[in-house]
Amino acid sequence: MAYSKSFQAKMSEECFDFTCTTCEESYNKIVEAVRYCIECSGYCCQSCTDAHKAFPTLRNHNLLDASQGSQAGNQQSTLPEFPTERCSLHKGKILEVYCQVHDDVVCSTCIATNHKSCPENSIHSVPDMIGTLYRLDDTKRINRQLRKLMTSMKSMSKSKDEKLEALKGAKHEAIEKVELFEKALKSMIGRAAEESKSEIVTTYQELENDILQDKHNVDTVDDELQQLEGKLKRSEGNRAQRFVCSKQADKKLKEAERLKVNQDKRSNEDVPLSFTPNQSVMNYVKGLHGIGQVNVSRKKVDMYRIKGHRDIDIRMTGDNEACHSLGCCLTKDNKLIVTDHNNKKLKRINLDTMSVEDYCKLDDIPYVICCTGENEVAVTYNRPGRIQFVSIQHKMSPTRQIKLPHTCYGITSKNDKLYVTDNGSSLYVYNMTGTLLNTITSNNTGTSLFSRSTHITFNEIGDKMFVGDWDKGLVCYDGAGNYLSTSSDNDLKGADGVCVDGYGNVFVVGCNSHNVVQYNEDGKKIGVIVQQQDGLFGPISVCFHQELNKLFVTMNSSNVVKMYELE
Repeated sequence: MAYSKSFQAKMSEECFDFTCTTCEESYNKIVEAVRYCIECSGYCCQSCTDAHKAFPTLRNHNLLDASQGSQAGNQQSTLPEFPTERCSLHKGKILEVYCQVHDDVVCSTCIATNHKSCPENSIHSVPDMIGTLYRLDDTKRINRQLRKLMTSMKSMSKSKDEKLEALKGAKHEAIEKVELFEKALKSMIGRAAEESKSEIVTTYQELENDILQDKHNVDTVDDELQQLEGKLKRSEGNRAQRFVCSKQADKKLKEAERLKVNQDKRSNEDVPLSFTPNQSVMNYVKGLHGIGQVNVSRKKVDMYRIKGHRDIDIRMTGDNEACHSLGCCLTKDNKLIVTDHNNKKLKRINLDTMSVEDYCKLDDIPYVICCTGENEVAVTYNRPGRIQFVSIQHKMSPTRQIKLPHTCYGITSKNDKLYVTDNGSSLYVYNMTGTLLNTITSNNTGTSLFSRSTHITFNEIGDKMFVGDWDKGLVCYDGAGNYLSTSSDNDLKGADGVCVDGYGNVFVVGCNSHNVVQYNEDGKKIGVIVQQQDGLFGPISVCFHQELNKLFVTMNSSNVVKMYELE
């Protein structure tokens, strides 16, 4: 008797207890199954079993006897649930072990190599302990966080695209300014113009690479979060796999949160490229290597807050009086130098050990200090007015002096010039040999600018100068010494020390208000960042370490310098 092919297939199927899932679904063939694959959720014939052993990606699948597969299909809840995720360090190994100490899922090789010191009772087999380890609420929480962070990543990616477009526009605008200025100066400055354009393009490429790298990092994390979300969805019904995916997602969420915080800070930055023409270029063109300044402005527009603080003891054996530091500055080799008014000393502080590592005796009472070069500082003597230069190359030692016809208090150095206040109504500008170049006392209308001028500083690119005034607050000038504004505020009383952060902010200490107030470069107050309850009493001078994000403050008649870590 002749039978149809379908009937023959049916007869063959009835002869087998289990048939191969792959052969039946893919090739319409009925083949006896000898194994059941947990990861594939299907039966395998001998050929498919051999294929599992041959291919690296399938080699470590859990293959059960076909009869156990039947139990897995009909009574899955009575069998162990196996994770399917592979270890990224040890390829092919299943993430089937949970370390409670590190709160991480790992493979057996990881346990043997990286978790030797973990107590045995903290190491759990995921399949054996899944009933205890798995919590549905954790998965729901992680899913919510995944969706929230993916939204943030997409928003940040869009922000980076917008910033790239703005940066391109800024680049073109800057180059146009260069070209217009170049035409006005004609052929004499052609070479200098090309150098400036080259600097702009180079700076643009560096900034573009920074932003593209940021965008790549954000997009990569976004992709990884989407993959993890997909894995969580696909793992529904497999608690072991869902637990492993949850732990992986939790770990990635922490990385993404750190990236988000960092990118949120950087997202406050303005377009960081512009070009500022130098109007005096005609007088100096022969010695120039460019016709202006390429500005990379990374402005921080929000208020700093204190992350941590510490006292640095500056009292030394041999000091006869309590310390009284009126000035401080940071050197290029990351040392902090402070004046000690009462003991007639300069003291150099190692910021690694937070202790005084060197000092030098002076022949008069030191007031304020500034760096004048990589290996030199300048210190003011009040009466008679003098500037004492000190070598800091090895052991600190006084060198030459400049005698001045007025009292001296605040001092700073910029472009081979010294700027000196008299704690009165004037600001003086000298060259490095003591020749008076300019005296600033009033604005264009003849109004006196100072009552008690104190400390001085410039912003990073040198186009703005800031002077503290004990009674009036913060007085702002452009780089040429032209008056811009005065900022007075009830929160700032007895304005003394001033410094900048390199990100468009100015710090001013209030000696009588016992605080540090943050301003932007336009003289607008952002807020009070350090107060008396933070340990300040009678602050006098201040300096900021840009790389470490640390603010150093000296105080009236105090043996300590306050160090505040900001964020």
